[in-house]
Amino acid sequence: MSYWLVKSEPFKYSWDQFCKDKVTFWDGVRNYGARNNLKSMKKGDEVFFYHSNEGVEIVGIAKVAKEFYQDPTTEDAAWVVVDLKPVRKLKKPVSLETVKKDKRLANMDLVRLGRLSVQTVKPEEWEIILELAGEK
Repeated sequence: MSYWLVKSEPFKYSWDQFCKDKVTFWDGVRNYGARNNLKSMKKGDEVFFYHSNEGVEIVGIAKVAKEFYQDPTTEDAAWVVVDLKPVRKLKKPVSLETVKKDKRLANMDLVRLGRLSVQTVKPEEWEIILELAGEK
């Protein structure tokens, strides 16, 4: 299993709305690096849900429900989506400030590639974030 992080601005698509929807396709990705990460996702992979711009924190965990397919919001075949479903809200959100202060996470994509909307998360980073969220 692989781990990922996806970003969404809460005023556009929040964790609460995601939970109400129960499943969504992750559309609108228009960066090749992020698109390649979508293409690498496998059904069952776990995904951190990150509120960007306001809140700037990891708020929940999702799972990949369906692997990549053509983005239905565009006819351009270069762009894809995956289906995600919410698993649970974190006990305690983990802020970007907390992530940046933790030396163990200095090489995390969230720190190094701040603008990338779909990111990889190493297994050891996943465990540290869960620890910071009070999940362990």
